[in-house]
Amino acid sequence: MSDSAGSGYLIKPLEATDRRGVLVLHSWWGLTPFFRRFCDRLSEAGYVALAPDLYAGAPLPATPDEAEAALARLDVNRAAALVLSSARALRSVTDDPAAPIGVIGFSMGASWAMWLAARSPHEVAATVAFYGTQSIDLAGAHCAFQGHFAEFDALVSDDEVVELEAHLHLVGRPVEFHRYPGTSHWFFEADRELAHDRGAAELAWTRTEDFLARHLPGGAPSGGAPSGDAPGDDSPGDDSPGEPAGEDRSEDASS
Repeated sequence: MSDSAGSGYLIKPLEATDRRGVLVLHSWWGLTPFFRRFCDRLSEAGYVALAPDLYAGAPLPATPDEAEAALARLDVNRAAALVLSSARALRSVTDDPAAPIGVIGFSMGASWAMWLAARSPHEVAATVAFYGTQSIDLAGAHCAFQGHFAEFDALVSDDEVVELEAHLHLVGRPVEFHRYPGTSHWFFEADRELAHDRGAAELAWTRTEDFLARHLPGGAPSGGAPSGDAPGDDSPGDDSPGEPAGEDRSEDASS
């Protein structure tokens, strides 16, 4: 990353064997404590996790109107450069800098995650999208895709999800989309109290962990094997994705 690229949150697992990278792209709420804790959770599973601050240190929105305004002010070119440089910076601190990474995006960040998969296909082996879509051509992507979508979503229509899934099948990409009955947008994010659904979030975490283990190079990470729930299992997992890690292995990344 260049000196002007930006900053973010980086955390590495305790175990130093086969550490692979996962890039986390936040929603329009910004780089909140929830996304830092989500990175902590990934590190506990054996991954090096990096969440760039797409809002460049601006104050975090407190309401949907403020979040919508923050998204409208986003410098798209700067954000694109930051996403690209963050992927390259993350790869450089994994155990195999030549290996592709995983990327997980939430809402706005999901759109950026899929953009990265198409824009820099050799860098991404697995893309996970939480309640976000993308309309660009994804034929150039090399990765597998997983999606987690709410049943009731005022921001992402069912038609958008169906069209995206059909497009990914059409261009020959491995894809698995999951829909969570009774949920709404933000259901995974524990700090969105009105929308958060603990059971759906636990199941989505289990599916995400399994997906990363299957599609990132090297198999299951050394920090912890994925739980036994298969992607199609409707039983919630045992772990909540929002809990902080027990030890501080993090650092504010600025480069």
